[in-house]
Amino acid sequence: MLHIDRLTLQLPYYQPWWKRQWATCFEQITLSLMPGEVHAIVGASGAGKSLLAYAIMGLLPEGAKTSGQLVFHSEALTPARQCQLRGRQLALIPQSLSALDPLVRSQRQVSWAARRAGHAKSSAWQTAGKALAHYQLDDAAQRAYPHELSGGMARRVLTAMAHVSHAQLIIADEPSVGLDPLQRERVMAALKALADQGKAVMLITHDLRHALPIADQVTIMRQGQCVETTTACAFQGSGDTLSSGYAKSLWQALPDNAFSLPVAQMAHSKEPNIA
Repeated sequence: MLHIDRLTLQLPYYQPWWKRQWATCFEQITLSLMPGEVHAIVGASGAGKSLLAYAIMGLLPEGAKTSGQLVFHSEALTPARQCQLRGRQLALIPQSLSALDPLVRSQRQVSWAARRAGHAKSSAWQTAGKALAHYQLDDAAQRAYPHELSGGMARRVLTAMAHVSHAQLIIADEPSVGLDPLQRERVMAALKALADQGKAVMLITHDLRHALPIADQVTIMRQGQCVETTTACAFQGSGDTLSSGYAKSLWQALPDNAFSLPVAQMAHSKEPNIA
């Protein structure tokens, strides 16, 4: 569905005397997202994960410089096409809950997303209600303002907005941050259900442990580079089937593996805060 070929992103910054320089945020990223799969992008803060999502969606800041190619359904994903498909075929579930309008009730916000996706005005409200109910949000939650919702409920509202878009590619940026285990399980189950419907889901997270139960493919990123892409089932035992030392370190350092590798061995250098 989506193929990323040697994608590189640079953002400008300015030194004294307004001399412009370029910071490479990620480089030579190559991977593919397939229908019906959850593809987890895993890495520490600053690995470039969120910026990769913004590059796919066409939401990079002005002045960003990219090279490489994005191909969606066998056609180049140009800026014009990104604008055309965003909110329709391409959907982003953002990390920040501030993406919700604080002055608008849940069902109204989801109905707006339905209208942007092409639903008729007469049916958008009903479509929004059904989508929210699908994610176990009752009438009270549908009438609630964002500040009246728990973190997990708010994330399910954002997921419902992606649901009504009928998007074929859904990117979820750190959807489990700040959630208790029950709410996290519900949000992750919702993403897996979207993939089961034949959609491609990109799950961006820093927590490998939470991604593995629903992921089909896993890409490990570090300092703006793709370290390894493999199947989720490769993360088992002592990680002998993993090809990179960094991926093995991430796996072996999980609590379930008894923190068998000191964290100091995983980070040979300080990672820049670029995502």
